[in-house]
Amino acid sequence: MSVSSSVLNYDLKNAISKNRLLGLWRLMHGFQWKYIIATVSIGFAAVAKTCTYLLLRYFVDNAFTEGGTSINLPLIALGFILLAGAEGGFTFLSGRFAAQTAEGVTRRLRNYLFDHIQHLSFTYHSQTDTGELIQRSTSDVDALRRFYADQAIGAGRIFLLFVVNFVALLSLNVTLGLVSVIIVPLMFYVSILFFRRISKAYESYQEQEATLSTTLQENLTGVRVVKAFARQQFEMDKFERDNFEKFNRGKKLLTMHSLFWPISDTLCGFQMVGGFLLASIMAVNGQITVGTYLAYVGLVVWIIFPIRGLGRMIVQMSTGMVSYNRVMEIIRQEREPLDEGDYTPAAGTLRGDLEFQNVSFAYEDNPTQKVLDDITFACQRGQVVALLGSTGSGKTSLVNLLPRFYDYTAGSLLLDGVELRRYTRRFLRSQIGIVEQEPFLFSRTIRENITYGVGREVSEEEIVAAAQAAAVHDVILTFPQAYNTLVGEKGVTLSGGQKQRVAIARTILKNPRILILDDSTSSVDTETEGEIRQALQSLMQDRTTFVIAHRIQSIMNADLILVMDDGRIVQRGRHEDLLAQDGIYRQIFNIQTRIEDELEKEIASVSE
Repeated sequence: MSVSSSVLNYDLKNAISKNRLLGLWRLMHGFQWKYIIATVSIGFAAVAKTCTYLLLRYFVDNAFTEGGTSINLPLIALGFILLAGAEGGFTFLSGRFAAQTAEGVTRRLRNYLFDHIQHLSFTYHSQTDTGELIQRSTSDVDALRRFYADQAIGAGRIFLLFVVNFVALLSLNVTLGLVSVIIVPLMFYVSILFFRRISKAYESYQEQEATLSTTLQENLTGVRVVKAFARQQFEMDKFERDNFEKFNRGKKLLTMHSLFWPISDTLCGFQMVGGFLLASIMAVNGQITVGTYLAYVGLVVWIIFPIRGLGRMIVQMSTGMVSYNRVMEIIRQEREPLDEGDYTPAAGTLRGDLEFQNVSFAYEDNPTQKVLDDITFACQRGQVVALLGSTGSGKTSLVNLLPRFYDYTAGSLLLDGVELRRYTRRFLRSQIGIVEQEPFLFSRTIRENITYGVGREVSEEEIVAAAQAAAVHDVILTFPQAYNTLVGEKGVTLSGGQKQRVAIARTILKNPRILILDDSTSSVDTETEGEIRQALQSLMQDRTTFVIAHRIQSIMNADLILVMDDGRIVQRGRHEDLLAQDGIYRQIFNIQTRIEDELEKEIASVSE
């Protein structure tokens, strides 16, 4: 059965509620009628089961009891068959619609979560562990699936079984009916008590499982570093500590479960034995018939079963409710507004003129600590601006303002004379190409990685041209499958320089108006760096380019060099101007020149 697009596109923020049961109900939007059908089907199955015992009473009292009337045995047999068929049929319908509800809700939830996480801000991702997000998107979503498939439907089943069979017991004998539910208040109290304790224990367990997932994810991602430093034992010890903590929390959780079952079984056992004893005495004394006794024995089981099931359900529902809270904590986060802004220039009209006017920036979690302080400079289309400074001086933070990964907190930043905040983030990011200091490649073919940033069909000639501009085309042709070569996770099968050049080709193919090269030649040798620099000269024409570099040789030809320290611009100018000044730039130049001279002398002495 197909699901309408309105159901699939339902905004799950509407399911946020302090009342978790109400929130879980809203989360079923579009599937609620299926849940109701599943529950009603259970009700009919319960009625069929109850009628089976009532028919048994009629049969025994009229066929085997002295003075009983003659009965139509084939009709009685047909009645048992029809009731069994009805019970089985309605149980099947209940299971079918429950499965559709559970799978439909969780399918939509997974899609929504994946989309929502991708649209959360850089600040949120920088403060949240990847393993935590994976845990909530998989384990917690699966806990909700089990809740809808078993516990939510089970709650309706328990309620209907109890009501139908309790009414049937009262119709048999009021005294027996009332005695059979004495245990309900006590079972309810015990269940609530365990519910509260198990909720806390399960939440703690899930948090530790997320920690363990983070540890595993970091280890697998950094496996090369682990092997390079022979830190396998250190990582094993760390994993063992986290795993042991998960073991302890899991043991505590299971201990609570194991305590609940014998307590509930003992209470229900006493209730059942007491009911059987009373019914036996009444049957011996002639207060009820043998048929009534047999019907009672069958029906009381279906009274005790819901009572015990109620306790089990209340306890197990704690896992679904805890997982609901954990998932909703992500959904509560506001999405990054990609289309926030009132100015979008016509296609191809963006020039790339930028002007920083006393721009300052501080992260939300530490607003008093300025990462950028009073930044003022201007650049025009076609110019190359180089940023130089020590680690943490604010270079990357400055260029992160351009695509609005973060918004500046003071001052004014103009793009083509228009305040940057007026441009939508979507438009800015379509016009800006970035080559990161640590390039990321997907586990796909080289062709797919190069074309990743282009939202259109790309010809083979364009792909080859971009690869040639990035000085990686000849390298790609040495692979057995050339551009169809699969790269490993994060491009692990490529060398650092090859990954860097594929990332540069990806940016070249995007053909942006503004280029950001974040130390993008740091992983290549001097010869390859020269090739890339030469290839990029034509690309940089008529484009504003920001180059972050640590080697002065990479930025000597820049139109404007900004030397940064502690979030401020301490020197500015061209290479020749800065060399003529006393300051950080000349110090760095002298140090790098001396190192290169010493290295050349050492190489020359070795070759001799």
